[in-house]
Amino acid sequence: MIATPLLLFMLLAIIQFALWSHAEHIAQAAASQGLAAARAQDGTAAAGSASAQQMLDQLDSGPLTGASVNTDRSATAASVRISGTATSVVPFLHLPVHAEAVGPVERFVPDLAGGR
Repeated sequence: MIATPLLLFMLLAIIQFALWSHAEHIAQAAASQGLAAARAQDGTAAAGSASAQQMLDQLDSGPLTGASVNTDRSATAASVRISGTATSVVPFLHLPVHAEAVGPVERFVPDLAGGR
C-alpha cells in the first residue's frame, strides 16, 4: 500500500529532473546564441537579446517557462543571462533555471608591426 505511491512519486521526481535539465540546456543554448550576436564586431546588446529571444520563441512550448533575457555589452565584453522556471510535474515544486554566457567583444586590431 505504501510502495505504489512512493514509486509514483519517484517516477514523477525523475521526470521533473529530466524537464529541469532540458530547460537548463535550452536556456544555455539561447544564451550562447545571444552572445554570438552581441559580441560580433558590429553587434549590440539589443541584437543579442533579440537573437536569444528568437530562439526561446521558437521553443515556446518547451520545458522552460517565464524566460527572461538580460544582455549587457561594453567595449570589451558581452554577457547574456537567461532565467526562468522549469515546467512542473510535481505539485508545488517550481525549479528555477539560470544560464549565462560571457565573452570578449570582437574588434579589429590593426597590425602595428608593418607585416614583418
